[in-house]
Amino acid sequence: MTQNKIYTRAELSLQLKDLRKQGRVVVTTNGCFDVLHLGHLRYLQAARKLGDHLVVAVNSDDSVRKLKGENRPLVPEDERAEMLSGLECIDYVVIFPELTPIELLSELKPNIHVKGGDYKLEQLVEREIVEKNGGRVVVGINVPGKSTTNLIEVICEQYGTS
Repeated sequence: MTQNKIYTRAELSLQLKDLRKQGRVVVTTNGCFDVLHLGHLRYLQAARKLGDHLVVAVNSDDSVRKLKGENRPLVPEDERAEMLSGLECIDYVVIFPELTPIELLSELKPNIHVKGGDYKLEQLVEREIVEKNGGRVVVGINVPGKSTTNLIEVICEQYGTS
């Protein structure tokens, strides 16, 4: 069962502390991951190659609504987390309620934090905390034209909006 990759915040903090003591490179990323698609898969596979362990922080349902609007998420947080935990490239999944990952990254202290190519380094509010804790931020992993928003637009065009 893949759910054994889904951790609480406290469990994950302890796990990563042990991994860092062993000299392992911990990579984190975060997002809504509302409808899993090819862009997510390629992005996550590329992120995993940057270190020894990949942690994916998933926005809670409430935070997705605040970020994306009342019609989102399409898929509940537990299901999004379980889908992600089924991917071979992902080692750990955690759900977080905040709008930004700053607080979580402050606790997890990753070696590398990754964001997609649709972001610029200077836009990332989490950059300061990652670098303060000795990590670095990598941006630019992107699969053009592959996003949940694009997928929703295609569905609406082909099947009409309700």
